[in-house]
Amino acid sequence: MKNLTKPQKKSKIQQNFIQSILHVALSKVRSYSISQFLQIRNRLIFICSLVVLLFLLWACSSHNRHKQDLKPPVPVVVAKVQKSDVPLYLNTIGTVTPVESVVVKTQVNGRLTAVLFQEGQYIQKGELLAQIDSLPYEAQLQQAEGQLRKDTALLENALLDLKRYQALRKEDSVSQQTLDTQKSLVRQLEGVVQSDQGVLESAKVNLQYCKIISEISGIIGLRQVNPGNYVQAVDAIPITTINTISPISVVFPLPKDDLIQVHEKFKVNVLRVDAFDRKGEVILDTGELAAIDSQIDSTTGTIKLKAIFKNDHHRLFPNQFVNIRLKVETLYDALVVPTAAIQIGRQGPFIYVLDPQNKSVSVRPITIKASIGEDSAISGEIQDGQVVVIQGQDKLTEGAIVIPSEGTIHPAHPPGGQSNP
Repeated sequence: MKNLTKPQKKSKIQQNFIQSILHVALSKVRSYSISQFLQIRNRLIFICSLVVLLFLLWACSSHNRHKQDLKPPVPVVVAKVQKSDVPLYLNTIGTVTPVESVVVKTQVNGRLTAVLFQEGQYIQKGELLAQIDSLPYEAQLQQAEGQLRKDTALLENALLDLKRYQALRKEDSVSQQTLDTQKSLVRQLEGVVQSDQGVLESAKVNLQYCKIISEISGIIGLRQVNPGNYVQAVDAIPITTINTISPISVVFPLPKDDLIQVHEKFKVNVLRVDAFDRKGEVILDTGELAAIDSQIDSTTGTIKLKAIFKNDHHRLFPNQFVNIRLKVETLYDALVVPTAAIQIGRQGPFIYVLDPQNKSVSVRPITIKASIGEDSAISGEIQDGQVVVIQGQDKLTEGAIVIPSEGTIHPAHPPGGQSNP
């Protein structure tokens, strides 16, 4: 036995085991008669089958342990854990909304004689946009002025007569009734003159409305009505629309569960808001959170927020959909690892940590605090500078031996810049 090899020893042990079982079985058989042997035949067959099965299981487990002991090291890619300041973001989709928007319509009825703007141009407040035919309103103004002059003359004459009657009444030359009638006539004519003055002012206002003036500064839209058309104040189609572009606002929803966190930070800090393009790769503009709505939408469980952007480069347009990234706070000196290192198991997220001494890995449960771009901030039984596996985890188990490829150990990049929302 001492000169035998390991496989030969194992085979010899197996042979001795089988011989011992057969020897015991034969000795038992010799002690029984034929009738007794027939009675226990079935039991003997069952016992032999059970012994063979147990032997096969023992042989397979021994073979598997031998194969596991011979399992080769697994090549992996690793990265170092590092400390970094990690901003916490809330991501959503928003709609660009102008701060001011004016629908240009006529306030008087008449023929549109001129349109004095170019579609898409920048309009200053007070600039003339269009002209309504003013001839009918000029005639109404002259008519009101004439009627006022006429009634004013009647009033002046009635006042002179009133003075005469008052003097005559002192001499008892006219009756009190005649004097009272004259006073009443003066008051009537004063009311007529006042009414004429109102008609005159209304005619002046209508004449002014023949010139359509811009009420705000902004970009004017496409023309909806051409010159020569008869326009009315009740028309549903406006002449055009003016929207302010700079500054501009973005309205976006957030889940109600985030309201407390955002509201607490909004009361004490200025919260930055980034607007990204549709793909979420390019920052169109950066603004600030301006307002939080006063109520939660019960149908969606969200609340609306508004952010203001300077939009100096005019990269945001009304009704445009943009990806919004709201910065709530910053985690200082957080442990950062590449997101590829994080695995999800039955007990939650975990990572494989490399032991640089024996090149083995161990499982460490973690908690994900924030994820941005290709990196994540985590907490758990892990320290700054430790090495984690970021590629090849599918072949790893607790205590597995690995081979980190040369040149693959690199620090995780701290999140920031133009990371995808």
